[in-house]
Amino acid sequence: MENSILKVAAAQLSPVFMDKEKTVDKACRAISEAGREGAKLVVFPEAFISGYPDWVWLIPNSKGAELNDLYLKLVQNSVSVPDEATKNLCNAAKEAGINVVMGMHERNSENSNSSLYNSLLFINDQGSIIGKHRKLIPTGGERLIWSRGDGNTLASYDTSAGKLAGLICWENLMPLARNAIYEFGTEILAAPTWDKSPNWIQSMQHIAREGGLFVISACMALKIDDIPDNLGFKHLYPEGREWINVGSSAIIGPTGKIVAGPIEAEEKIIYADIDLQDIIKAKRMFDVAGHYARPDVFHFEVRKSN
Repeated sequence: MENSILKVAAAQLSPVFMDKEKTVDKACRAISEAGREGAKLVVFPEAFISGYPDWVWLIPNSKGAELNDLYLKLVQNSVSVPDEATKNLCNAAKEAGINVVMGMHERNSENSNSSLYNSLLFINDQGSIIGKHRKLIPTGGERLIWSRGDGNTLASYDTSAGKLAGLICWENLMPLARNAIYEFGTEILAAPTWDKSPNWIQSMQHIAREGGLFVISACMALKIDDIPDNLGFKHLYPEGREWINVGSSAIIGPTGKIVAGPIEAEEKIIYADIDLQDIIKAKRMFDVAGHYARPDVFHFEVRKSN
């Protein structure tokens, strides 16, 4: 296999909260930086454009007026595919010669243009959108914000950085969703998340080992001070708290070994040099979609639907 060694990156950054234009500008600068560092792929956090809606865990659904105002602002600062935001991201990826996986709030522009998905946008190093993935199941309070995705956006993509796919946050804990990723022949799994817990890192290590692939877990680093005062929910956090989320981004190899990170309580792009041939070595003893699959015993199908 030629050119099996490449550099990849996880961008543990803070968005400009609820400001699409400024967040996209920041993302484009990060894409350029990762390209200058020689990375062939950079993965951004879940809902990076334009910030994780953490108020769903703080404000009860009975506070309809407050939630309506926050939802309106969130939709106004979400992405339609394509739009000016995606154009700018594609231009940045092309100029940097890098593949990009971007976490974002996505408007359902094919229908009402008023509902949201928790989505990943995949851009190749030629600056073309090669796909998007909508999170299958929002977790808990997230269901007050995001619609459910479907099997139509569950896919993998051939890129200059290898075969690439993505699952978002706790979607990675769904065994059948993971199995789809494995059966696609995925070499690198982008796993943007809001989960910063030690259990999450353990799960990422297990998934890397189970699938015999590289995992790039990118988590948003977010401070209380990153939340604008006029949004009206900062006061709901405990007094004296500095970080809403410390991040804990990491890059993990196909044996489950952490090769970069995790880092906490800082904004930083982390890098790792990876060898795609390590995937084949890891699958000699256990290949979940190969000699360990047992299709004579188990039947698996992804239902593609719109």
